[in-house]
Amino acid sequence: MSSAPARDNAFNNPVIPGFHPDPSVCRVGEDYYLVCSSFEYFPGVPVFHSRDLVHWTQIGNALDRPGQLRLPPETPASGGLYAPTLRHHDGRFWLIVTNVSSDGNVLFTATDPAGPWSDPIRLPGVHGIDPDLAWDDDGTCWCTLAGVSQVRIDPHTGETIGESRRVWSGTPGAKAPEAPHLYRIGAYWYLLIAEGGTERCHGVSIARSRTLDGPFEPCPDNPVLTHRGTEDPIQNTGHGDLVQGPDGSWWMVFLGVRPQGGTPGWHVLGRETFLAPVTWVDDWPVVGEVAPVMAAPPWPLQEPAVVPVRDDFDLGELAHGWLSPRSRPAENYTTGERPGWLSLRARGTSLDDPEVTFLGRRQQHLSCRTRVLADASEGGGGLAVRLDEQHHYEIEATPGQVQVIARVGTLRTVVASHPTDAGPVVLRIEVSVARKVTDPRQGPDTVTLGVEDGEGAFVELATLDGRYLSTEVAGGFTGRVIGVYASVGTVHFDWFDYEPVEVED
Repeated sequence: MSSAPARDNAFNNPVIPGFHPDPSVCRVGEDYYLVCSSFEYFPGVPVFHSRDLVHWTQIGNALDRPGQLRLPPETPASGGLYAPTLRHHDGRFWLIVTNVSSDGNVLFTATDPAGPWSDPIRLPGVHGIDPDLAWDDDGTCWCTLAGVSQVRIDPHTGETIGESRRVWSGTPGAKAPEAPHLYRIGAYWYLLIAEGGTERCHGVSIARSRTLDGPFEPCPDNPVLTHRGTEDPIQNTGHGDLVQGPDGSWWMVFLGVRPQGGTPGWHVLGRETFLAPVTWVDDWPVVGEVAPVMAAPPWPLQEPAVVPVRDDFDLGELAHGWLSPRSRPAENYTTGERPGWLSLRARGTSLDDPEVTFLGRRQQHLSCRTRVLADASEGGGGLAVRLDEQHHYEIEATPGQVQVIARVGTLRTVVASHPTDAGPVVLRIEVSVARKVTDPRQGPDTVTLGVEDGEGAFVELATLDGRYLSTEVAGGFTGRVIGVYASVGTVHFDWFDYEPVEVED
C-alpha cells in the first residue's frame, strides 16, 4: 500500500489516502516512519515508511498479536485505539496509544518499526486520551495528554512520577484541546495541539515556553492550520505532527477529509493523512497552503511502490493492509485449508453482528472497483462495503443465488436477488464518485453491486446512494472498509481485486 505517484514536480494530497487518521511521524536518519489510529480494527496501528515524506508504504502493524490488543466483542464501532504517538529515543522506537475499550494508555517499544513490537507496558496512572512522549535534556520522559495535562513517567515500567498538572487549555472559545505533541526546537519547547473537534471546525494551534513545564505562550496567529469557514475541497484539517526534512526544512502531517456531493457534503473514506510545508517566522511555525496537488519537496522523490491489483492468497500470511473488526481468530481465517484460497468460517450471522468474520481493506480511492471469486457451496457470505454494524452494503452468495443487502441505521432490507449456477461466482462492487454536483441534495457517490456472468460481463443488481455509508450519516471516526465475509458455514475466496477507476469530469 502506498500513496499516489508524484508528477511534474508535484505530489497528490492526501499522501496516505483512505481511513488513516491521527498521523504521528518521526525521522531516523534518512528514514521516516508514521503511524495512525485504527479504532475497533485488528491488527492495530498501521506502520508506514518513507524516504521522501510523499510516498509511504505500509511495513506492518504495531499491534498484531492478541496479547497486545484486547478489543472485547462489546467494543463499539469507533472504539478501540485512539491517537498513537511514535517517537525514536535512545536507539529504540516508542509507541504510546489509548485503548478506550479495555486497557487505557499503553506503551510499546521496538528496535525495528516493522516489528515485532513488545508486549504492552500499561500506564495505570496516566489518565486521558491522545498521549504524547517527550524526553528532556536529562532523559526524563514526559507524557502529555488531551486536556492539556502533563505527567512524568518511567517508560520502562509505566509508573508515574509525581502529580499530573495542567500546562495549557488551548485557545479561549475553542473546544476539545487534544492531540498534544511536545518538541524542543531551537530555544523553545513547543506544544502543538488540535482544537475545535475533529469535524468542520478542526484546527491546529501551538504555544511555546522556555521550559518544558511552561508557562506556555500561545501563538498570536492561532490556529496555525484550519479550513473552517472555507470552501476548500479538503476539510476538517487538524491533529498535526511536525517533522524535519533532510534539507533542514519543516513539514507537518495532519488529518483531513474530502467531502463530496451536495449540502452538507459527505466524506466516505474517513480521515486521511495529508502533508504541508512549514516555515518559521519570529520563532513561530507558519503552515503553507494545503491543496489536492502540491509542489514537491526540494529533494529527490522515490519511485512509488507498485501495488498489485490482485491478492491471490498464495502466501501463508495475510498482507499488512488486511484488517478485521475486533479480532481475527486463526480458526475462522485461514489460507491453509485450500492452497491459494482464503477460507472464512462464520462466527456472527451477518455484518450486523460485532463478531462477524470479515476481512477487509480500506477504501482509498473516491472511485474504485472490487471483484472476488467466491465459493459459497459450504455456506453463505460475500463482498461488502462496511462502515460499521449499522451501515453496510453487501452482495451475498449462497448455493444457487446471490442477493444484495443494505443496512442503514435500524433498517435492513434485501434490495435484489439473482439466481446463479452451481460453483464459484465472481462478485463485484463499483464505487463511482459524482464529479459534478447538479443538485444540492446529491450524494457523494454511488455503490453498484452485482455479479459477472460466464463471459465476464457485469450484471448490475442494485445501485445505492453512498451517503448512507458516510461519517456524516453514521457518525464515528472511521471510514469505509471493503472486504469479504462469511455469515453461514465456510466460504472460500480464490482472489480479491481492488483497483482505482478514473472518472471523467
